[in-house]
Amino acid sequence: MIYIKLFWEFFQTGLFAVGGGMATLPFLYSISDRTGWFTHQQLADMIAVSESTPGAIGVNMATYSGYITAGLPGAIISTTGLVTPSVIVILLVAAFLSAFHENKYVNGAFYGLRPASSAMITAAGLILARVVFFAGDFSNSVNIKALILAVILLVFTHAIKFTKKLHPVTWIVFSAIVGIVFGY
Repeated sequence: MIYIKLFWEFFQTGLFAVGGGMATLPFLYSISDRTGWFTHQQLADMIAVSESTPGAIGVNMATYSGYITAGLPGAIISTTGLVTPSVIVILLVAAFLSAFHENKYVNGAFYGLRPASSAMITAAGLILARVVFFAGDFSNSVNIKALILAVILLVFTHAIKFTKKLHPVTWIVFSAIVGIVFGY
């Protein structure tokens, strides 16, 4: 029964998480809250692992979630559930898009989906920030070390010309080393 539930939860996520892998995060928080399969802290760890491993973050998150919920079969089923809607939709879109690429309704739908996906990604980012900086609850004290590391990374990845050009893997490795050395 758990396999059917995993497939269904991730099928729905894949069907409605418009905007890429980060758009799956609100769905994963909802799955966590409704099912108890994993905690918000485990979800933050999943995000860290998924961001630092090759592949699409949404697929990595589904695989990781499925694995901690039901082992290897759960990982395979969750991943299959997540990608099935995309495969179906992209096949349909590819078949019909050429006929409708100038349609005002199609263009309007895409125009409306962009801000919706941006809002979903922003909401997920705010939830993740709460978990990282406040241990999941704003009533907790601020994790100063995590805040300092985030500010340093923000400055080096967006404000300093030379370091802006460094590959993201550089920052992932740097952050992992800092976490080990300073015991985040």
